[in-house]
Amino acid sequence: MRPRCSAACGARLEVELDSRLLDILACPVCKGPLRYERKQQLLICRGDRLAFPIRDDIPVMLEDEARVLTPTDPLLEI
Repeated sequence: MRPRCSAACGARLEVELDSRLLDILACPVCKGPLRYERKQQLLICRGDRLAFPIRDDIPVMLEDEARVLTPTDPLLEI
C-alpha cells in the first residue's frame, strides 16, 4: 500500500510542478524566457516588455491579452 501524502507534501509537489511549467514556457512573441511575478500573477517578457496574465492558475499566453509595459515599469527591473 502506498503511503498517504500530507498537505505539506502536496504543497511541495505543486511548487515543483509550477517550476517545471515555468521552465518550459516561453514568450509566444520572441520565444524568450519569462519571469514569474507571483504577487501580481503575471509572466513577464523583458525583451518585448509584455506582461501575460495568469487567470485561475492558467497562463494566458496570447499577445492580445498581454499588457505592454513601459520602459521604466518596475516589473522590468526585478
